[in-house]
Amino acid sequence: MSQAPRAKILLVDDRTENLVALEAILSSLDQDLVAVRSGSAALDALVAGGFAVVLLDVVMPGMDGFETAARIKRRGVTRNVPIIFLTAAGAEPELAFRGYAAGAVDYISKPFDPWVLRAKVSVFVDLYLKDRQLREVSALPSRLSAIEAAAAGLAGLPAELASGALTEATLARELARLDDAIAALRSTISGLPADRPDPGPGQR
Repeated sequence: MSQAPRAKILLVDDRTENLVALEAILSSLDQDLVAVRSGSAALDALVAGGFAVVLLDVVMPGMDGFETAARIKRRGVTRNVPIIFLTAAGAEPELAFRGYAAGAVDYISKPFDPWVLRAKVSVFVDLYLKDRQLREVSALPSRLSAIEAAAAGLAGLPAELASGALTEATLARELARLDDAIAALRSTISGLPADRPDPGPGQR
């Protein structure tokens, strides 16, 4: 039985105690929590992909949260990752405005309600996992087409074998092509939940 798909949540704060608190609050979501202590480390971590949301402290030495967010949004591979600012700097309107201008989807002042934060993060995790599932489903036709193409290549091998034109290199290449296509299909299917809900009448 395949494991349920998981998302990564990036926690960015220069204070270790704040990261520990965030991990305690979000651990019940059963997702992969990645904690870093600087804006530059956050940018490096995001390169790996797979992040549903970033929880980003505003006041940090060196690159602050606003600059970190701006750089995240300038990168093509990370610009769509949602950012939630967490700050002890207060709820002054100008700071919140800077946060939203930098591309954040939310701006939360400390101290915050753990239940509210967990609920907000959960929404972005669900959205990320649903989007990933849709992309995996949309990839199925191309995976099947690759298998059909590989099978078509194998179909001509008996004639080549009979004529003596079949070489070991050709056979190995066609078999490897089929193996790769089957492996890609299996990988796509394994990422889909086994208990997908019935889409309902007219949506099948």
